[in-house]
Order: sequence, then structure tokens, then C-alpha cells
Amino acid sequence: MDYETPQFYRVIQYARRADRDVVDMVSGSPDWDPPEGLREGLREYADLGADEFQYTASAGLPELRTEIAERRGVDRDCIVVTNGAGEANHLAMVGGLERFSGDEILLADPVYPYYAGRANFVGADVGFVPVDDDGHLTPERVREAASEETAVVVVNSPNNPTGAVYDEAAMAEFVAIAEENDALLISDEVYDHFDYTGRFASALQFDSPNVVATNAFSKSMAITGFRVGYAVFPPADGPTGELLERARTRHMIVNVTGSRPAQYAVYRALETTGPDYYAENRDRLQGRIDTFCEALDAVGAEYDRPEGGFYVMGRFEGFPGTFENVFELVDEAGVAGMPGEAFGESRREWIRFALVTPTVDEAAERLVEYF
Repeated sequence: MDYETPQFYRVIQYARRADRDVVDMVSGSPDWDPPEGLREGLREYADLGADEFQYTASAGLPELRTEIAERRGVDRDCIVVTNGAGEANHLAMVGGLERFSGDEILLADPVYPYYAGRANFVGADVGFVPVDDDGHLTPERVREAASEETAVVVVNSPNNPTGAVYDEAAMAEFVAIAEENDALLISDEVYDHFDYTGRFASALQFDSPNVVATNAFSKSMAITGFRVGYAVFPPADGPTGELLERARTRHMIVNVTGSRPAQYAVYRALETTGPDYYAENRDRLQGRIDTFCEALDAVGAEYDRPEGGFYVMGRFEGFPGTFENVFELVDEAGVAGMPGEAFGESRREWIRFALVTPTVDEAAERLVEYF
């Protein structure tokens, strides 16, 4: 698979050219409203003085970093606000390759393709660890794959595309594996508000110098276009302190700083948004998961009910997850999903569907009719 060429837009563009209406289940862009506090923050910002329209601190708006630090139980100085979780993951990957002796980045298979694309982009050796039959990356398999050549291990929980959630015991093992192999664990936690099990554990709770946690507000606040993410690095005065210093320097050289109005709006939303907003969105998605999984049951498809996130992977008998078959679904069923082969080898027979559309019911009916 060519991970350096984005494949999502290949399917999206095909669907847009279709001669019929198509339910888009390709992209992970939420279809619900952001918190009202975010809109209020934007309106407030428009009336601020001229000095508020200039650069903010390169590492991020101080008020926003303070708010994040209090919520995550970390020192504000360890936080770098980034251009989405994508930049956060990139800074962590590059830093891990520079700081640790190995040249390998270990990724799960199936993999979120942009992880693999970044690893290829920076010239790392890439190792893939297949998930178990239930879609989980097991610590045992990661430990077997890790070696002195490993510089970075990437874990995503809740997971895109499998929906797996890693609990405290599993996360403790992932942290231990990184420490044992003198490597960096990057824990991408961007879907942390979409845990349906109550078992999600952040890697930050282990206070390890071998951990960087990344996150963003893109999914939790339904603002993928705002590009406000962050990374939490080990302290600058610790044994891996250069990770933070190098990330701050690289972020400044590339971006100078992030968007000040976007950060301000996110900060105001964090101040004013209660847990009901996130609970309502989880309930919405669980209803969609029920509907879609019932359709998969109806056609005899194999699937793992997601424990978190908002994606479902299904395998249809005699209909492997190739681009050709996905294009056929677009043309014949009016449903666009992502082929399993875009995510690696272990689930190349499967197709991934994003449930961030209000027409999940219609998509489910179309798939039942087609299959």
C-alpha cells in the first residue's frame, strides 16, 4: 500500500462523481453542532482589541494550555498546542526517532494510514503488529515485535479503524514495553470522549519519561476545520527533556504559532461546556452503531462492535475490501466506505464505515438491499 499518497480523497472524489446520491461513510468529520460556548467564543473574539489579533505564544494560548493541563493532570509547560493531532503525532514521531537509538516505528495493523504515511515520510523503518481476532492490539504481540531497533511505538485508543479501547492494564503494558526497549510510546487519544466501555485509560496516568500523549478537539467538539490539537511531552528537566525542547523549536520554525482565534474559541468552549454535551454525542453514536450492526447481522457480515470511536469494520462474504469493490458499492448501493486494504494487511478483506452521518439508517437499508 502506498501510504504516502492519501487514499481517503480517492474514494471521496469517486463518490462525488457518482451519477446518484451517495451516503458518505468515508471521512471522520462529525455531523453535529459544536458546543455553543465555541460559537460564543468566536463572537467574543471578534470584538477584542487589536493586540489580540497578533501572535500568541508559540506553544499555544496560555489560558488554553492551563485549562488542558488542569484537565489532564500535567504541567502546563509540557503542553504544545499544535495544528491538529496530525502535527502533534508528527512532532512526537520525529522526536522519538531523534532521541532513541532505533530506527523503527511500530504500528498496529490495521493502521490509520496517516501514521504509516508519516513514518514513511521521515524515513523510518516501519514494523506492523497485527491485531487479534477481536480487533485489539495485544501487549504480547507488541512485546514480541519490539526490539533494540524500535524507537517509537504508536497506540491509538479508542482506535481508528477497529474501535478497540485499551484499559489500564493494557496501557501499563504498552508503557512498560517502551521503557524496556528504550523507545517512545505515542498514545493518540483523540477519540477519548467516545469511549462506550468506561475502561479507557490515558497513557499520561503512568507518568513515564517514555510517553507522549496526543489529542485534539476536532472530534470531541465537532470542529475538524479548526485544527486545534496538542501534545503532552515529558518534562524538560527529565531524562527525555529534549523531546519537548525539540518539539517546541520545530513547531515554531514551521508554524510560528497556531491560530489564535481558534484557540480562544476552544478555550471558551472548555470553560462553558458541561459533560452533557459529550454524553449526548456518545448516545447519538451508540444508536447509530446499533442500527448499523443490525444491518451487518442481517446480511451475515462479520464485524466487531466498536468499543469506542465512530467507525465500524465489516467483512462481507465473497466481497473483499478492495478499492474496486468499494467503488462498486458507491455505484450500485449508494454507500461510500473505505477499503480494508487501505489500512494494511490484517483486515484487507474488510470495509470501514464512518458513522458520522445522519443518514446511517438509509445506508444500512441500502447495504441490506445490496447484499
